[in-house]
Amino acid sequence: MLVTLLTVGELAYVVVLAIWILFEKRSSVATLAWILVLVALPWVGLVIFFFLGPRRMKRRRLKHARARAAVEAAVKLMQDGTSEHALPEGSRALMKMVTAAGEPPPSRADEVTVFHDAASTYDAIVAAIGAAEHHVHVEYYIFEPGVVGRRIADALIERAKAGVTVRLLVDSIGSASLTRAFIRDLRDAGVKFAWFNPMRFARLRRRIDFRNHRKIVVVDGRVGFTGGINIADDYVERADALTKQPRRNRRNGEGPWRDTHVRIVGDAVRWLQLNFFDDWHFATDYVARDPEYFPPPKGEGLLPVQVVSSGPDRRWEPIQKLYFSCLAIARERVWITTPYFVPDEAVLTALVAAAMRGVDVRILLPRLSDSLVVTAAARSYYDTVLAAGVRVFEYTPTMIHAKTMVVDDELAIIGTANLDNRSFRLNFEVSVVLYSADEARALAAQFREDAKLSKEIRAHSRDKLPLRWRAAEAGARVLSPLL
Repeated sequence: MLVTLLTVGELAYVVVLAIWILFEKRSSVATLAWILVLVALPWVGLVIFFFLGPRRMKRRRLKHARARAAVEAAVKLMQDGTSEHALPEGSRALMKMVTAAGEPPPSRADEVTVFHDAASTYDAIVAAIGAAEHHVHVEYYIFEPGVVGRRIADALIERAKAGVTVRLLVDSIGSASLTRAFIRDLRDAGVKFAWFNPMRFARLRRRIDFRNHRKIVVVDGRVGFTGGINIADDYVERADALTKQPRRNRRNGEGPWRDTHVRIVGDAVRWLQLNFFDDWHFATDYVARDPEYFPPPKGEGLLPVQVVSSGPDRRWEPIQKLYFSCLAIARERVWITTPYFVPDEAVLTALVAAAMRGVDVRILLPRLSDSLVVTAAARSYYDTVLAAGVRVFEYTPTMIHAKTMVVDDELAIIGTANLDNRSFRLNFEVSVVLYSADEARALAAQFREDAKLSKEIRAHSRDKLPLRWRAAEAGARVLSPLL
């Protein structure tokens, strides 16, 4: 009798929770995976589902959405009247799609500077911070307390002591190496410091969901930076300030990581500012009300710039839609640089379809990323894209960490998002679309320079792969949704 009751109880448990999960309307793979977890681990699975599964994502999404709504309600974000009529049809369609996905329309930039190395990027950031008169806002996924971190911290401390409002927001996982002493120095000088999404239990500290992967610096609401470069010694020639020895990364070759960042001056910066305050409110409940944080648009810039953000709080996954649409509208070329290549089915299909209709599709990745599993997963997609006509290059000198895309001679994208599932759906990311033929050609020129230092992967070379390597790739691909 007891066995029968237990059996009926377990059956009812599975049926009720399966219906609950089905109503989440997630992908078929995710739905089946969660149901299997609940069946295999009845009560443990329920705890995992409630705290770490889709319901937790929904709670986080609601909190972040409320944060954004609070910030938008507190400030009046006026449009600057950017005209779309002079742009190619594909760009106009892309602008419309991004706006329909809930992101802001394009704004004007007075000046855009693209950096392809961290040294010049850090110099520009420090110079901008040093010129701040009202506020400095800094947000990073990785902020390490090394040589670079100390330099940026000193610049922030100097401005805070001068009476400038300084805020620093870092991801609790990516910046876990920050010490209490380092943070205390910042706070003692008047820097307002906050963690994004801190872990409540030490054993969950390494949980990788809901990371704030954005890199944003905003100075006085008019100068902004974003891109792939973190605050870390991986990007500099010497990581050890005492020995003065060149840094050597044994897995990724010698020398600093290659990355791309962008500096924007003008009206478009207010959308980076909105992203910062969106995340700052999520972390601290503070609502920005000072109009100096959002200077009224001047409408003087000539370059249309569109800031696109994405995260688990967004309904439409705007950056994934951005990449997909770029592949769909391209007529001549799409050149992509990404450190991690784990595309979802939609983007993979778009890559293949673009190449098959004659678009020059190229993908440039590191020979070895900082994760061997991710490297193996990326290579598991090579056979498919190569067969369709996509050209694949592996950068050999060191780790390439840039996240860029060139579409025809029409637009260029620089941002924080990788070409992978995590950036599309779980990370908080931001990308900048530059609707400029000049910027597209300049980014294409850098792609060519990187390709000269890369090895092109040929389909016939893949045929000679040892069985153990193919098995490793296949195994890593199974983990693709989690990478």
